[in-house]
Amino acid sequence: MSQLLQQAQRMQEQLLSAQQDLTESEATGSAGGGLVRATVTGAGELTDLQLDPSVVDPEDVETLADLIIAAVRDAHAEIQRQANEQLGAINADVAGMLGGAGGPGGANPLAGLFGGAGAPGGAPGPDTVRGEIEGDDRPGPGN
Repeated sequence: MSQLLQQAQRMQEQLLSAQQDLTESEATGSAGGGLVRATVTGAGELTDLQLDPSVVDPEDVETLADLIIAAVRDAHAEIQRQANEQLGAINADVAGMLGGAGGPGGANPLAGLFGGAGAPGGAPGPDTVRGEIEGDDRPGPGN
């Protein structure tokens, strides 16, 4: 029992360290072939937005808004990819401690830790950005 508690404490320390690293990390997403670039932190904060002057058309503000949303969404997806990659080993340890796949129905025990589709109840997390990503043919909001 003591060994199990020590293992759980080590995993908790690893998880806290990974969370801190991810919160401090940044990712840049782009849209429109790189004409719009957005940088976000692991905490979901938008820290930089770069717009190529060619996309700033006062007659077509909607396209610019769509490109910004897509770039921010792309950056959030990259942060989520980094989180999944960094937490993969910890997740495997948790699954091993739980005696299998990590929970009911093989669910990821760390799913939803940083928002997104794995959030409790399967709902998007509070920092989820909705919009269209270039090349994504699924309808976005208002489509």
